[in-house]
Amino acid sequence: MQRPVDVWLASGVRTPFAKVDGPLGGLDAIELSVPVARHMVGLLNGGKPDFAVWGAVVPNLTWSNIGREVLMDAGVDATVPAFSTVMACSTSMMGAIEAAGMIDSDAYNLALVGGVDSLSRIQVGLGQSLSDWLRKFQQARSLGQKLDRLTDLHLRDVRLFIPAISNRTTGMSMGEHTEITAKEWQIGRAEQDEIAFASHRTAVAAWERGFFNDLVIPVGEVTRDTIPRKDTSLEKLARLPPSFDRTSGKGSLTAGNSSPLTDGAAAIWVASTKGLSRLPTHTPRVKLIDWEIGSVDFRVEGLLMAPAFAIPRLLARHDLRYDDIHLWEIHEAFAAQVAFHLKALQDPAFLRDRAKVPRDFGAFPRDRLKPNGGSTALGHPFGATGARIISQAVKELDAMPKGQRAIVSICADGGQGSVLLLESA
Repeated sequence: MQRPVDVWLASGVRTPFAKVDGPLGGLDAIELSVPVARHMVGLLNGGKPDFAVWGAVVPNLTWSNIGREVLMDAGVDATVPAFSTVMACSTSMMGAIEAAGMIDSDAYNLALVGGVDSLSRIQVGLGQSLSDWLRKFQQARSLGQKLDRLTDLHLRDVRLFIPAISNRTTGMSMGEHTEITAKEWQIGRAEQDEIAFASHRTAVAAWERGFFNDLVIPVGEVTRDTIPRKDTSLEKLARLPPSFDRTSGKGSLTAGNSSPLTDGAAAIWVASTKGLSRLPTHTPRVKLIDWEIGSVDFRVEGLLMAPAFAIPRLLARHDLRYDDIHLWEIHEAFAAQVAFHLKALQDPAFLRDRAKVPRDFGAFPRDRLKPNGGSTALGHPFGATGARIISQAVKELDAMPKGQRAIVSICADGGQGSVLLLESA
């Protein structure tokens, strides 16, 4: 698509990522976000972003606009407008797309975009019937009215609402849906374990060579991701039991080849060329060329299949083949999901009949996939994952020669997903 101004993505920082109920478990979503936002704005040497977009997936009754609350608690100038967004695991990528649409090289040149989730601090609520009764009870003006209201309360109404990592329409978890799709695409356990093992291996190597040093800030005593396993192996992964299909004897998704429940926050910059001048000169930055938002009927297609539809459509719009992309960052909610995306992208019948892109994109260059680890190893705080992946892609692509390209894709609950096309400049 043609935009009136060039839009750039510049890498930001994130917290270390840690498993649920781990070393970050005492912090809620706002408390995790504040050090990230404060650090990012501190890079502007007294300046401020023109606006901010922040997102979280797990709901909380104590705030409605987490973007505004994060900026206020971080001490950012109160005149900076902020709004919140949510699109499951694509949340902070969608925040970047929304910000890109607002950049105009006039009033809006620099946006702070981020996301967060604390899976350790999930708020439990009252069921709707109990909430309705409690509101009416509080509205009663006399003791007699309150006593009358007591007779309206039934034991069946006394229920708690506990947010679940499941799809509202089907009632099934992401893992249960992925098991179904993995079986449909004949993705075996060994292939999934190999993808997960590679993710851990490359994440550990990236940490050891200092790749994450300027992308991760310490939070308290936590200075680096706690999830990547240097001591894992294919043999250890193979010994883990199935996590989602434990009865059929054919379950292949395990705790080892699935992304863990994670706490963390992350942010990036979205800017015009004019806005880039306000960032430190060494900040990695790449040009945002285009994006595609995919949505499929998950009652027919797999719940997490949308990126396999969106990627070929985005490439076709720019007359690109797979080997024209020099870096691939495909979010791995599950190793199986990465595997069936890649299998679909190389299936002529899928491209022709289901994605409606009847063309040959060539062989997929798997050696260009996730060179610094993926979500299985690094972790997956839902709202933060988009900003985490984009920052990694930006830093990696910025070090490549001018004109190199990257695809960043994220699947999301509800049969949706988002994909970015980036280019080094």
